[in-house]
Amino acid sequence: MKRYDIAIVGAGMAGASLAAAIGARASVVMIEAEEVAGYHATGRSAAFWSETYGGSGVQPLTTASGPFLHDGGFLEPLGSLHIGRAADVAAIEAFLAEFEGSGVTLERVDPAAHVPGLRPDWSLGVMEASSAYIDVAALHARYLADARRAGAELLLRAPLASAVREGGDWVVATGEYRFRAGVLVNAAGAWADPVARIAGAAPIGVQPYRRTLVQLATDPAAPAELPHVADISGNFYFKPEAGGRLWLSPHDETAVDPHDVQPEEIDVAIAIDRFEQVVDWRVTKLERRWAGLRSFAPDRLPVYGYDCQVPAFFWCAGQGGFGIQTAPAGAALAAALLLRTAPDASVAAIDPARYAPGRFGPLA
Repeated sequence: MKRYDIAIVGAGMAGASLAAAIGARASVVMIEAEEVAGYHATGRSAAFWSETYGGSGVQPLTTASGPFLHDGGFLEPLGSLHIGRAADVAAIEAFLAEFEGSGVTLERVDPAAHVPGLRPDWSLGVMEASSAYIDVAALHARYLADARRAGAELLLRAPLASAVREGGDWVVATGEYRFRAGVLVNAAGAWADPVARIAGAAPIGVQPYRRTLVQLATDPAAPAELPHVADISGNFYFKPEAGGRLWLSPHDETAVDPHDVQPEEIDVAIAIDRFEQVVDWRVTKLERRWAGLRSFAPDRLPVYGYDCQVPAFFWCAGQGGFGIQTAPAGAALAAALLLRTAPDASVAAIDPARYAPGRFGPLA
């Protein structure tokens, strides 16, 4: 039976980035349930990078990921405009206060100067100029390629069937494949808790949520210079795409079991209704609709580290909607914890304890 140092369950952004980070220092295999890697959350991302997204607990990981993403050519300038109405003054002030001293540049602006046709009641605006488009497909492909070059293997159509401790190793079965591994890494996204149960670890409450996105044609067409626009109260966001198209989400979060999630008509209708309350544009065509899964731990921070009760079981999960924009730093931090080495300089200032599975107490 073949043996690997590390087996990673899941080959989406979390698993692929971690495999790339450790592949030169350990023998690694990734097992992926689907026919292609990154089919679920990674392949259905809204594709933008924002330092404030996910809150102040996530921001250090996002900011630390910036240089890698910039230098690799994965980011394209966009800007993010957070808008509100008169009743949202407290929310705007709380948002600014949360990131004060973080190094993130936030500027109060007149939102009407950045969004043509903005309805006059949307009078409050904060610009986050550093926000950018992110080329998710290229980033994921880069990590898979780097992992392969480092010697990592990828097994597709290989859902985890069993994982049993035997002689200090994990004996892992996927149906078609059976092998041994020194460490089992749970990078299964929405399936993180089911994978934990298979391995005999207690679930930590990673909950998948459905998030809906639609692509619209509008009159007027979305201008190329339009920033990403988000409601400070979290009821919608939209951003321009190629050809004058617009990507729009109602910022929905519907708790679901992990599955191949599809959009619901009611969420599509809500998205368009909210959009029409923001600008005086006319929606001329609904061109595309899709949904993805965003999976959060109970405190909405990622989980990196060894399980407190099950030996050689490592968590790399709970990345919610920010897993792609934090992938470089998240992988660097997880790699150091997994291999028990000094962290890369890019994440040396980040305290990994805030993301440890032990913070969930007896459930871990």
